[in-house]
Amino acid sequence: MNLLVATRNRHKLDEIRQIFSLPGLTLLAADDVEGLPEDVVEDAETFEGNALKKARELGVASGLWTLADDSGLEVEALHNAPGVYSARYAGEPCSYPANNAKLLRELQGVTDRRARFRCAIALRAPDGREWTVDGRCEGTITESARGNNGFGYDPLFVPTGFSQTFAELDAATKNSLSHRGNALRRAAVEWRGHLNDE
Repeated sequence: MNLLVATRNRHKLDEIRQIFSLPGLTLLAADDVEGLPEDVVEDAETFEGNALKKARELGVASGLWTLADDSGLEVEALHNAPGVYSARYAGEPCSYPANNAKLLRELQGVTDRRARFRCAIALRAPDGREWTVDGRCEGTITESARGNNGFGYDPLFVPTGFSQTFAELDAATKNSLSHRGNALRRAAVEWRGHLNDE
């Protein structure tokens, strides 16, 4: 069966494909399906709310089973900012380097660099049923960007128990630790019955 993944971000899609693999399931990107909204306004106050909104809008438009996620970085010293604004922290248009530069400026001179990545994933059936799961990864923010792998805040985030940033780790190691990886593994277990019934 086809499962629409509500993203046009190929980095994110590749990550999801590596983790969320069920027999007989073909993952389609938003770019693979004609007639879908170009963008969904992510104006909910929680990651779960944004994930559900994306799953609903693209699910209704496509008529397909739809999976959507929303994720971001929460920094303790910044009262959990950038949070749901992680992708557009430095303003529009969205830019990973600009977001990272702003985060480092905000944390200049700050000693408490604890942070976490959080991810909420929503699944919507064509008949309107919905489910959500979440995942997180605790860590700290570095003083400067390191590494060339990954995307987003990966060059600044060191997961607990490691000395390398996400951008310095190989994809398999990152996926075994990451917020999205944790959420997707939960989803694969909890939603297997729903998706296999089709």
